[in-house]
Amino acid sequence: MSLSDLWLSSPAQLKDKLVKQIISFAGTGQLRDGSASSVEFREYLSKIPSSVLSRYADECLRESFEGSGLALQDVINQVGSRLGFLVDYGRYRGSSSQIGFDGIWRFPSGHAVIVEVKTTDTYRIDLNTIAAYRQALLDRGDISEDSSSILIVVGRQDTGDLEAQIRGSRHAWDIRLISVDALLRLVSLKEEVEDPRIIDQICAILIPREFTRVDGIIDIVFSAAEDVRKEEVFEEEDEENVDEEHRRVTSKHSSPVQFREATVSQIERQIKQPLIKHSRTSYSSSDGTIRLICLISKDHAKGPQSSYWFGFHPHQLDYLSVSEAAYLALGCGSEETTLLIPYDDVSTWLDGMNVTRLEDRFYWHISVFREDDHIVLHRREGHPKINLDKYRVV
Repeated sequence: MSLSDLWLSSPAQLKDKLVKQIISFAGTGQLRDGSASSVEFREYLSKIPSSVLSRYADECLRESFEGSGLALQDVINQVGSRLGFLVDYGRYRGSSSQIGFDGIWRFPSGHAVIVEVKTTDTYRIDLNTIAAYRQALLDRGDISEDSSSILIVVGRQDTGDLEAQIRGSRHAWDIRLISVDALLRLVSLKEEVEDPRIIDQICAILIPREFTRVDGIIDIVFSAAEDVRKEEVFEEEDEENVDEEHRRVTSKHSSPVQFREATVSQIERQIKQPLIKHSRTSYSSSDGTIRLICLISKDHAKGPQSSYWFGFHPHQLDYLSVSEAAYLALGCGSEETTLLIPYDDVSTWLDGMNVTRLEDRFYWHISVFREDDHIVLHRREGHPKINLDKYRVV
């Protein structure tokens, strides 16, 4: 059984294992260019949560073992994938007939970053060698000069010597430097925000820029904080816009609920497929063939009739629209009541839903009620209710 299959069927057997133990289970147990072990290990990395990737990176840096640098290279390339880049895996070891880059991360904008992963900067890095990889890719037509750069990822945060080396070189305007820890924190930030514009800003940090003026960095900090704040309070902001029926059964002051990951776990068991988190609400299978938006709501009922309210945004609809297997998941009160609704059904219901329009955004109201033994979607007056029982995850 492959590592990916084992993670899907029995993740408990792997979740506490060290990364060097995981590698020993893959193929022959040794990472080599073009080997089955490498293919299996990379496929496994594509299916695990980013928190596990972070732990593996730390193990590669804290404990030197055979192939630890190669494992770190694969982990970092998977981090690039989690940031939303199309990743070309490079070579573990140099070859006279192959370009020796560690990875290429291709941005949705078309920009390409040549990645070099170093466990330490104790030894002086030959920037000319890394620049030569970029030049070889330019000569081969794989990238363009105007939309490509170099990113050096190092295990240590104390990189003063390397920074000075880069600033004093002729390649200074083509190179960005980041620690493994900071890169992992970028992934964590991306997974906690929802606005696609903020995600684009986060990823743009990795492209060389002139930072005499730091407005761009400040924008990211405040935009991310504001995005989280809006998620927590937008139900309260919207009280004047919801329909009268929903307002009668809704508490004015809502507190955040935290069972989204448990809801996603329910869905993974239903579809028999692990899902990777991309933002606060968006998930997908490792190959992107399945996409999911997961929304959760507390029970807003004041009386015996349970009521759940969700805000569904256009960018979430867009995220689902590009996949043939796309779903909206609604966690109603807890993970015990989870609805999994195909995109094709959701998209036909939107015209009948209430909408809030604010200065910088709009969103649809999804109002779900328990009526007797049924779960029912309510829409605007004149639009029929929809029985949701068949979408319940059991």
